Amino acid sequence: MKKVLILGGAGFIGYNITGYLSKNRDYDLTIADDFSGGPLDDELKALCDKNKIGIISADFSSKESFGLLNSRYDHVYVLASVVGVNRCIEEPDEVIRINTGIISNTAEWIRASKPERVLFASSSENYAATTDSFNYAVPTDESVPLCIADTRHPRFTYAVTKILGESAFFAYGQKLGIHTTVVRYQNIYGPRMGFKHAIPHIIERIYKGEDPVKVYGADQTRAFCFATDGAEGTVLALESDGSDQQVYHIGNDEEITIDTLTRAIGGAMGYTGSYVDAQTYPGSVSRRCPNITKAKQDLGYSPKVSLDEGVRQTVDWYRAFFDAGREIASGGFKPPELLDYRRGHRNI
Repeated sequence: MKKVLILGGAGFIGYNITGYLSKNRDYDLTIADDFSGGPLDDELKALCDKNKIGIISADFSSKESFGLLNSRYDHVYVLASVVGVNRCIEEPDEVIRINTGIISNTAEWIRASKPERVLFASSSENYAATTDSFNYAVPTDESVPLCIADTRHPRFTYAVTKILGESAFFAYGQKLGIHTTVVRYQNIYGPRMGFKHAIPHIIERIYKGEDPVKVYGADQTRAFCFATDGAEGTVLALESDGSDQQVYHIGNDEEITIDTLTRAIGGAMGYTGSYVDAQTYPGSVSRRCPNITKAKQDLGYSPKVSLDEGVRQTVDWYRAFFDAGREIASGGFKPPELLDYRRGHRNI
């Protein structure tokens, strides 16, 4: 039985990977998280109780927290990080501090514990200026250079830490002889994804009666991947014998505009009002869509959930959340016109 550690396992993607792995009894699972997004919720507790999954609560930006882990795991998923456009813009120093601390501390812990395999979760944000500044092809494949437009801009602090993480884990893995893989997530969405991303922002605004609905960056394009597909792709990447020192896009290659996405959510919610174009978030690129050919060929990865079905499941979950009178723990919607993204960055 493989002993598996999911660092950041209480988060959205971590929860879905835990659920995917728990269906197979060949794993002894442990999730480790600081629960900064809120306390252990009913869904995660039920999943852990049913499958006898270990839970470790600690701040892994602190080196001392790693003393709470077992000395040996076979597989380690490194998912923990601070994420969210609002957080990057308003607290870029905390994004840098927390994410770099997690990366550095985890890499040194891996040096001592020497697991068989490690997977680091990276992001499509690493291509922040690749397409807009240098006109690389979209859909974008894993071989194009990673690029940040302006390191002074707080919007890119998350991407900077993800680029650091890729380099760090590849370097440690190669030095220590540990099978190491990186996945770059491409807009993974679904129920229980928090309130830091575009889809829950849109749902929240429509639920609360916004009319007309503002479409931020209406003509920008993205490709959205449902959480269960993202979880399966992640596990396939870590467990593939050919994935050592490789990068894979985990996402969907169906490129749509933000206007199309917003209207799809509105339709699923029964919204019959109007829509109006609005300014985008600072630093957002005009197009983003992954080429997932490599993951399909190497891993047998194939997204299965359609956008309509994924949006329906996601809307149903958030509607139930609001109907129950539950409170948003952190990271709720804040429109770009109210974000003080130039605070401390007057020369941008």
